Amino acid sequence: MSLAQQIQEKLTAAFDPSHIEVQCESHMHNVPEGSEMHFRVVLVSEVLNGLRKVQRHQKVYGVLAEEMAGPIHALALHLFTGEEWRGQAPDSPQCLGGGKE
Repeated sequence: MSLAQQIQEKLTAAFDPSHIEVQCESHMHNVPEGSEMHFRVVLVSEVLNGLRKVQRHQKVYGVLAEEMAGPIHALALHLFTGEEWRGQAPDSPQCLGGGKE
């Protein structure tokens, strides 16, 4: 199972999302080919109701504590309630660091 699939399974179990996207964006960074280190998560869940942005992020970090301590280097989070969700989240910017042009 890929790390992206593992992340999606854990978040689905914890948040019962109405929408979830987990994308490995490592190919956009200066890392060895095939790496799974940089991820983008879009999550829509009513579990997030009444939580401030920082609290939402903390909940996700808590669920992914093992992965955050190990293989995940970067995690872009776009977290919404059903009422806030407008059908899409912003794209990640292109990485220009580490020798990338």
